[in-house]
Amino acid sequence: MSSLISDDEIHHEVDLVWLEDVTELDYVRQSLDRLPTRRGKPAYHRDGRLVGYAQLGPQAKASRSSGTFRRRVFWLLPHDRDTVPDGLYASGAPAEAVDPTTLTAGSKGRKTQRSERPVQGADV
Repeated sequence: MSSLISDDEIHHEVDLVWLEDVTELDYVRQSLDRLPTRRGKPAYHRDGRLVGYAQLGPQAKASRSSGTFRRRVFWLLPHDRDTVPDGLYASGAPAEAVDPTTLTAGSKGRKTQRSERPVQGADV
């Protein structure tokens, strides 16, 4: 979950690569995945689609035990708001979701009124 990602875990990021126009998305899900490289588009093995990913600088070290790098990936599931606007997340957002406009390399981003989209008439 994004709340479990600390800035310390992502401080080696040098760039975020977006595969879609995120200004059109209220939120993206983010997670730290173990990947074999610092850079480049990672393989994607979830339902839904890969929306973006982080690239790491040369100072990022691989895990001694696995030889992999922990990199953020940004993704959406088939039932997320962009595909099913009146569905499960018509209001509110998944725990690991953040507003993509708040994301930068090395910063975990945050939820906003846009990403949470409160129920009409509710106090925020």
